[in-house]
Amino acid sequence: MQKVTPWQLLWPILLTLLVPLVVAWFVYPNHLPPGFGEFPPTFAGKVPGFSLTYFLIMAASALFITGLILFPKLFGFKGATAKPRQPSMVSLPWWFWCGGVVMGFFWWLMWTRVTPFGDLVFWAFTPLWWGFIFLLDGIVYQRNNGASLFSEKPKTLFISALVSIVGWAYFEYYDYFVLGNWFYPNANQVGWSRATIVIEFLITYSTVTPVILTWYNLLNTFPKLVARYQNGPKMPLNGNYMIFIGALLIAAMVYWPYALFWVVWIGPYAVMTGILMRLNIWNPFTDIAKGNWSAGVLIGVSSLLNGLFWEMWNFGSSNPNPEPITNPNYWVYNIPYVDVIHIFSEMPLLGYFGYIPFGVLVWQVFIWSGKLFNFDTNILIPPKIN
Repeated sequence: MQKVTPWQLLWPILLTLLVPLVVAWFVYPNHLPPGFGEFPPTFAGKVPGFSLTYFLIMAASALFITGLILFPKLFGFKGATAKPRQPSMVSLPWWFWCGGVVMGFFWWLMWTRVTPFGDLVFWAFTPLWWGFIFLLDGIVYQRNNGASLFSEKPKTLFISALVSIVGWAYFEYYDYFVLGNWFYPNANQVGWSRATIVIEFLITYSTVTPVILTWYNLLNTFPKLVARYQNGPKMPLNGNYMIFIGALLIAAMVYWPYALFWVVWIGPYAVMTGILMRLNIWNPFTDIAKGNWSAGVLIGVSSLLNGLFWEMWNFGSSNPNPEPITNPNYWVYNIPYVDVIHIFSEMPLLGYFGYIPFGVLVWQVFIWSGKLFNFDTNILIPPKIN
């Protein structure tokens, strides 16, 4: 097996951090985009309005992705014989019930805007999400006959929370260069010190990776779902090309932040994929190169399903009446050309499809981090055999 050095893992990531700074030096009079460094971001540029051409192009991409997920046979997937699932002999665990209670209480607190608990309401978003994570994990435990990420690998689950904090901060960095595709209008409205706001936001970031990995384990408890994306088209990727393409897209994104707003996810995604493929580190594209798309599709669907909850809880925390403020983490989108068709959320309809590559990227960052810091990144928990 090829020995991987820290520098081989780090230099492409350093490239993705430096490239936008270099391009911004020549693009902006002050050498940095407006609002750069303000954390959490509250600045949003004045984006162009709706474009039918842009919308139709992106809608066609969304329909293609939808077709692949719903009708894989039309895209050349032969599938495989699903492994029979043994009936579970265990009940829902205690953390399912505890998680449900915590989730329900903080959901109620944040949405009803009652304030008998003082500043606790401002911290509601994080325990709501951790309650949801443990609720989901409890369902996995029951369906897996007594095996889940929390029951089998609690250390891995909580390491994923630490990776999540750094990972989302990395994604926030790119938001400055697209002039605020998303921003947090309530962040400075709760009367906290700057240090408290930063700490609260970083704690909230801890939920992103764990919840997506938990959803992934839940989807893997449905054998027919896993089997339907096997024996499909083989798509080998060249790691060096992916790194180059990703870096080039990031540079172009800084120069054309509105036309290429979508690169905020795809550029780092391409670079991270390139690193892992170049160093022969397993990731979903390792299997896709062999025709097995299950891991890639299911992690993307995991992120999409969770996105519905992200957007629902976010929207409800400030709508229909935004007063009084209960959620400093409340975010609003500021997306050019396609910011239309909103269904119970701030996210426009086409924006939900961005959750699919985002889920893969979150997992890849976790895998990359595990290789760099030498911790276990095997997050798929098989069912226990009776």
